[in-house]
Amino acid sequence: MPDPSQPPDRVLDLFAAEGVLERLEGGQGTSWRAGDLVLSPGHDESEAWLAPVQARLAVRLDEQSPRSVRLALPVPARDGNLTVDGWAATRFEPGTTHCRDLGVLRATAHLLHAHLASAVPSRPAGLDAQTDRWGRADHQAYDADAALQAATDRPEPGLGDLVGRLVAGLEPADLGREQLVHRDLAGNVLLDASGVPLVIDLSPTWRPPLWAEAVCVLDAVLWLGAPAGALDAWRSGTERQAMLRAVLFRVLSDRPCDVERYAALALA
Repeated sequence: MPDPSQPPDRVLDLFAAEGVLERLEGGQGTSWRAGDLVLSPGHDESEAWLAPVQARLAVRLDEQSPRSVRLALPVPARDGNLTVDGWAATRFEPGTTHCRDLGVLRATAHLLHAHLASAVPSRPAGLDAQTDRWGRADHQAYDADAALQAATDRPEPGLGDLVGRLVAGLEPADLGREQLVHRDLAGNVLLDASGVPLVIDLSPTWRPPLWAEAVCVLDAVLWLGAPAGALDAWRSGTERQAMLRAVLFRVLSDRPCDVERYAALALA
């Protein structure tokens, strides 16, 4: 009996995907390999602007010598569309391993965001169409009233108090120039066969790189085994303001939210 979470036949057909389906680790754990393709759900037509940008940058990064960072290459369907029923495809890279090293992840963030700043100099209008839970939480992390209201609508015990403490710590702060960033980097970096970081599942938003790096550090501590001491540098000043917004983003986008796990970080 087919796994209901795997890509349906129509998706496989339009992407001309061949081979045995294999679930892949990393990211949200929802991607599948089919031959030389990786198929990922959770995409819609509002992201059509992203794939050409990603494809051009991926090719440019692969042409560098030596390579310092890479980006997964999008693959269009046979009808020319970049998504099919919410699924998108990228080229599978053999011989990769998942990166869990926080130092490498942070270096990857710096390199990727420098390239994205050059490739996308102005805010894409397509970002306005983000209405999923991550897009909503992204907005709420920068709007105290919206964050508090969102918390009141959630059933998890203690979540409202946690969000209240996080919001109470917010102060006006210049986190740096906003640009296109990857807001879900920590679980989406592979090391290719040569050890070069390969970024997958680009999750775009228009925020300061410092905030995206804070999300990366937070995720690495919570889910990838990075030491809790990595958060020490984020407990004061501008870095603290970036981290508070990073925690708000994760707390409000997680469904359900492990409130105790976030509270134990004592960042609020």
